[in-house]
Amino acid sequence: MPVIATNTASNTALRYLNLNSAQESSTLSKLASGSRIVRASDDAAGLAIGTRIKSDVTSLGAAATNASQAQSILQIADGGLARIGDILQRMKALAVQADSGTVTATERSYIASEFTQLQSEIDTIASATRYNNQSLLNGTPAFSSAVNFMVGTSTSDTISIQISSASASTLGVNSISVGGSTTTAAVSAISALDSAISTISQMRASVGATESRFEFQSQAIATSNENLSAAQSVIMDADVAEEKSKLSSQDVKTQAAIAALTQANQLPQNLLSLLKS
Repeated sequence: MPVIATNTASNTALRYLNLNSAQESSTLSKLASGSRIVRASDDAAGLAIGTRIKSDVTSLGAAATNASQAQSILQIADGGLARIGDILQRMKALAVQADSGTVTATERSYIASEFTQLQSEIDTIASATRYNNQSLLNGTPAFSSAVNFMVGTSTSDTISIQISSASASTLGVNSISVGGSTTTAAVSAISALDSAISTISQMRASVGATESRFEFQSQAIATSNENLSAAQSVIMDADVAEEKSKLSSQDVKTQAAIAALTQANQLPQNLLSLLKS
């Protein structure tokens, strides 16, 4: 029914114009941000899942750093243990040299001089083997008890590091000697050194095993990070081709609505022309 008091056609065209404009604005926002979910109303469930995955990805980044730091600690500790092992090997060689009937007390005193210096060097290395200014091998509280490293997204995803003391007293070589007029001291020293070398070997094996575990965990973190990032992308990232296609369609609808609104606004004027005739 043609009327001039209420322009129903104009109101309808305006409603569709507002709707099309809002959809076009939303699509432009997604293209500009690169995100499929600009507002929570775009996909409330997807936003919740995507945010949780993003949190896990961020946590895994920190976990990768933790694993890398732990590997560094173990590598430093293993380096110190290797040097102590070399010293023990040299001390055993000196003890074997002293355990000879052809060596006199005077010559044993020369051997004992180097032997004593090497005993002191064990403690020096144990104290000087540090990470972040914390000694690793002298039994200080930093790593003498288990230290946990979080290597995942849950507080239960941890790997512990515990490094025993490798000081001369702990190894049982602080009070041995190779001096004297007989080979008695040298024989006892050889036995103590064999035990110390075995202890160092066990410590290095333990450190190496833990380091290997961290290496595999680092690879697992990298894999999880990659897969979670891909999952987050599927949920959160905008499909540019799809959004561009929508934008083209919405642009056409918006232009059509504008044209329809313009035409609808002319209807009352057309009806007034009837009254003039």
